[in-house]
Amino acid sequence: MNRRPLLGLLAGLPLLAGCSATGLLNLLAPLAHRREAGIAYGPHPRMKLDVYRPLDTSGPAPVVVFFYGGSWNAGRREDYLFVGAALAERGIVTVIPDYRLYPEVVYPAFLDDCAAALAWAMDNAAAQGADPGRLHVAGHSAGAYNAAMLALDARWLGKLGRGTDRLAGLVGLAGPYDFLPIANPDVKPVFNRPGVEDPAPADSQPLRHVSAAAPRSLLIAAREDDLVNPQRNTGGLAQALRDSGVAVDERYYDGVNHLTLVGAFGRPLRGLAPVIDDVAAFVGKAVTQPRP
Repeated sequence: MNRRPLLGLLAGLPLLAGCSATGLLNLLAPLAHRREAGIAYGPHPRMKLDVYRPLDTSGPAPVVVFFYGGSWNAGRREDYLFVGAALAERGIVTVIPDYRLYPEVVYPAFLDDCAAALAWAMDNAAAQGADPGRLHVAGHSAGAYNAAMLALDARWLGKLGRGTDRLAGLVGLAGPYDFLPIANPDVKPVFNRPGVEDPAPADSQPLRHVSAAAPRSLLIAAREDDLVNPQRNTGGLAQALRDSGVAVDERYYDGVNHLTLVGAFGRPLRGLAPVIDDVAAFVGKAVTQPRP
């Protein structure tokens, strides 16, 4: 949930010194994909998305809608080309949307945008060469929060006449799922309610919406993360899902931090942790158990 665009901070790493981290990760991204950029999923200029399709498929592919982080006040879909390219290389159709940010909007407006992007993916999966029955929602940091809220809290998709039962899985990377009271001064105004002592409503937390109807989940975090506590957030959500009878794969990596966790999708950083391998394996699994 860092204030600046997450990948911009990677430029301080010794490996990436002297060049743009985003530029390097994108420059070295796999070319085995077709990208269609700037597709509108709503009327606002920020309501656009990019689609990454594999070059070769043996049939309808799984699809991932990936939301980037940035404390809900920063981020651009084009900075995450390396994520879309990495997943497309593994045979996964990938959708990366922009969404409105603070200070233009506050909670929960950005969730409405994300729900609209996810609904677009539901409606257009087949036209993009994907299997609508293998639709996954994913994200990193604040984007993992967005993904979790859409997967666990039926309000957001319900406004659009869609159900969370259409999701085949949730993938969360270093997500804040249980962060009240808010300590980060950059995040407080995003959730602030004027005149209320507690800056965020209790039902703004994904952990509050766990039920047996939740989709199977892959929750990943850096073992050492000084921005989003992995034990409280990833560990807490994983345990709540298990307690509700939901299948959860919970993984912690050494050798990465909050930022390089998502950076490990990119070729220069893949040796840090098997993020792309684990996400692709999870998404590629067939869903064999019907959900409640």
